[in-house]
Amino acid sequence: MGKALDGVRVLDMTHVQSGPSSTQLLAWLGADVIKLETPGRGDITRGQLRDLPGVDSLYFTMLNANKRSITLNMKSDEGKEVFEKLVSGVDVLVENFGPGVVDRFGYPWEKLAALNPRLIYASIKGFGPGRYADFKAYEVIAQAMGGAMSTTGFEDGPPTATGAQIGDSGTGIHLVAAILAALYQRTGTGRGQRVQVAMQDAVLNLCRVKLRDQQRLAHGPLGEYPNDHFGDEVPRSGNASGGGQPGWAVRCAPGGPNDYIYVIIQPVGWAPLTRLLGKPELAEDPAWSTPEVRLSKLDKVFALVEEWTETHTKWEVMEALNAHNIPCGPILSTQELIEDDTLAALGSVVEVAHPERGSFKTVGCPLKLSDSPVEIERSPLLSEHTDEVLGELGYGEAELEKLRSAGVI
Repeated sequence: MGKALDGVRVLDMTHVQSGPSSTQLLAWLGADVIKLETPGRGDITRGQLRDLPGVDSLYFTMLNANKRSITLNMKSDEGKEVFEKLVSGVDVLVENFGPGVVDRFGYPWEKLAALNPRLIYASIKGFGPGRYADFKAYEVIAQAMGGAMSTTGFEDGPPTATGAQIGDSGTGIHLVAAILAALYQRTGTGRGQRVQVAMQDAVLNLCRVKLRDQQRLAHGPLGEYPNDHFGDEVPRSGNASGGGQPGWAVRCAPGGPNDYIYVIIQPVGWAPLTRLLGKPELAEDPAWSTPEVRLSKLDKVFALVEEWTETHTKWEVMEALNAHNIPCGPILSTQELIEDDTLAALGSVVEVAHPERGSFKTVGCPLKLSDSPVEIERSPLLSEHTDEVLGELGYGEAELEKLRSAGVI
């Protein structure tokens, strides 16, 4: 069976996380992703946060599956010649260098488009044009400047970063959508185009409900928030759901750091919940029976729930609540996730063999297409496919040896 992106060739000039997360998804969907790296060193993450000396780090291996690696010295004339041949034969070029870096290599968009009019030139930047354009951006900076940190945490605490990589990988996912849209548009126009996603914009897009609430503040306090005081901006609201139905994380037995379950109380779930709590009389008590009265004392509502959950494990609570269709979710630790049999069976967490580090676990492809199955392959060793890819461009063994001797590859 074929893959969704069979026949699509991608030149991957990305590094660290935001770009590689994007091109990895394209590779999983069947694109031939050729990762272009610096001779001798490669993507900086090969050596970052190593757990085994001299072996590609998990940081690298978990972001570069299903790709081919070549090395090329872009500062040499011979390297530029190889690069131009590569560009001429690919459908997509992806980069996440700082502003203007590719231009300084001598390849602005206009030159790339002249080399290959069908080229999709896709970039991730920290910020769009304007005041912030030349600022450096990293994961938590994007969270800070995109609205996530100011609205994450508890009211009496500092702004807090989320463990989800919404700045890096979140932007990478946005870029995949843009690339696929550009490829689809090309089927009609025959032309490539420039595609760009800013990390700040991606985080802002993920924080849109907070911008919704910012505008609602003009009409008074936000009733679904547990906060006592409201100023001119959306406050941090702890574990409140932020939606139409109240939710909170409540403690469970035996009381470990992740022995919590998140519970959402819908109107239809109140009566069965009161029975589980051993307080069925509250189902009809006018002081508790309606969403409006419960909203005014959510702290007391969830305190009642917690009195019950603290006597059961999060798994027992999950079973009991789901039996009554009460929305809930146990807080799963990283250890629980990586060892979860259900996630393994679904391919959400997979084990991959690596020639140098042995087997390791990584995330599987979250995109499930019935006619485009995904097999997770290991990340490439540095320069593993240089001869193979350049051979496809017409370079013979003697030419490859000459390029290697000159430090071009």
